Amino acid sequence: MRLRTILLASLTTVAAALLVSADTPQTKLSVTNLYDHPFDVDFSSGQQIRLDFSSGEFRIVGSDANKISVRATGQNAEKARDMTVTFKHFGYRADLQISRGALKDGPSITVEVPKVSGLFVRMPFGDLTVEGVSGDKDVELHAGDLKIAVCDAADYGHVDASVNAGDLLAGPFGESKDGLFRSFQKTGSGRYKLHAHLGAGNLNLR
Repeated sequence: MRLRTILLASLTTVAAALLVSADTPQTKLSVTNLYDHPFDVDFSSGQQIRLDFSSGEFRIVGSDANKISVRATGQNAEKARDMTVTFKHFGYRADLQISRGALKDGPSITVEVPKVSGLFVRMPFGDLTVEGVSGDKDVELHAGDLKIAVCDAADYGHVDASVNAGDLLAGPFGESKDGLFRSFQKTGSGRYKLHAHLGAGNLNLR
């Protein structure tokens, strides 16, 4: 009886340690003043990335490099001095948060990720473009313009896209809708999943 109690206590301790470990980042970095200090961190291909953006203009681009890079571009790039990038790496996934000060007339932000990556992206308002990335994509934007390059439609096993108010264009999937509460779903034999939702604006899967 005592041995059984000891074993149960040991298993409980190990399980608790594993849970704490899963929620504790192996790497944590934070960079302020993105204009003077562009962000770079090593990150292997084939992993999952959660990206939380403030409102603005963002572009996610696939790269051959095994790293994540963040740059400010455009005529208002110097306003990126008010921006902060926070990165956390948990095993086979990472969290990347980009926050900013003033929202008006901010810079364009380019985020380069390994071209084979799973993406989970959330953003309040603005323009968001995703291109050159192969993998699962789960992208939501409250209002603005959302453009996602799907590469080859045959790569996807499940696709669902929706717009509460606006245009929904998805040429690779043979869909074009406009108005209120427009959506579509597709299934196929591909390995990836695509979920895209926009509250109001234009959603273009191209």
